[in-house]
Amino acid sequence: MICVFLSLFARIFQSGWTGVKERTFIAVKPDGVQRKLVGEIIHRFEKRGFKLVGLKLLQASEGLLKEHYWDLRSKPFFSGLITYMSSGPVVAMAWQGLDVVKTARKMLGETNPADSLPGTVRGEYCVEVGRNVIHGSDSVESAQKEISLWFHQNELHCWEDGSSQWIYN
Repeated sequence: MICVFLSLFARIFQSGWTGVKERTFIAVKPDGVQRKLVGEIIHRFEKRGFKLVGLKLLQASEGLLKEHYWDLRSKPFFSGLITYMSSGPVVAMAWQGLDVVKTARKMLGETNPADSLPGTVRGEYCVEVGRNVIHGSDSVESAQKEISLWFHQNELHCWEDGSSQWIYN
């Protein structure tokens, strides 16, 4: 299993996910879907100039969620997190653009909504950590891992964005 993951990771890393080809994983959590915030979140990323390369609505399995949140498995809230994330549909997205990982994290705000600036997703739509609407990759490496976890290769689309000449120098 580890060899398969490392092989996949190496292939993704070699594919050139840097510069304007950098990608990040964004997931609208069940509370964000229930509160009908999906369109608003997509709108924010599109307005910023990022390109949507993967999108799907799914009921995440417990196995997928445990793998996604593997680093948090020893935390006391892990079990509750898995229950919450499997309580309703999730919208999984892959976005592409220059510094998209770092910029997306700023757009989302802090994990704790009380620490989030006005204008960020969490600063506008969240009150408590346990219902913070959205997940975003925290590094290019975790984005590569998370995208490969949530999407099959044929579910990611390379397409020419006509507005890129107006976004990038």
